[in-house]
Amino acid sequence: DNHCLNEVSIIVAALEVADPRERPLDQAQAADEKHALFKDSRSDFAAYLNLWRAFEQQARHLSQNKLRQWCRAHFVSYIHMREWRDIHRQLEAQVHDMGLRSNTEAADYRSIHVALLSGLLGNVAFLTEPGVYQGARNLKFSLFPGSGLVRNKPKWLVAAELVETGQRYLRTVAAIEANWI
Repeated sequence: DNHCLNEVSIIVAALEVADPRERPLDQAQAADEKHALFKDSRSDFAAYLNLWRAFEQQARHLSQNKLRQWCRAHFVSYIHMREWRDIHRQLEAQVHDMGLRSNTEAADYRSIHVALLSGLLGNVAFLTEPGVYQGARNLKFSLFPGSGLVRNKPKWLVAAELVETGQRYLRTVAAIEANWI
């Protein structure tokens, strides 16, 4: 309905595999700098799309060995990228079998995130005080430190994951508008 099947299928496949971005402790700063190429200030979901597009562009032009080198240089797991591609291919086949057609033009930010909201309504949160988000059942959360939105702190957001370690975190998040909900 939102004409964003291509983008959402890439994101959904990304959420099904281990995060392909690697961050070795001894090279954390270098990894953060390379990963910054893919970040989006409004959406960690869009960061997945940026990584996907960069990888696919390289895959079209490089040999498999050179592609592995590109992945190492950008602190991206080649194996996890292949898993991501495999899951995406499977999703595309299922969607095609269901009679759904992919969008031919790139979807906009709103369309993608409204579509994601349909499956993540329980993971909506709003900023109640500096650095603190309130989610469903009045639970309090902080943004995961690795998120591209840590500095922006949007009023409303949706998260792919609610993680509880010593503290509760919203992980893989995107800024949304309240009226989209």
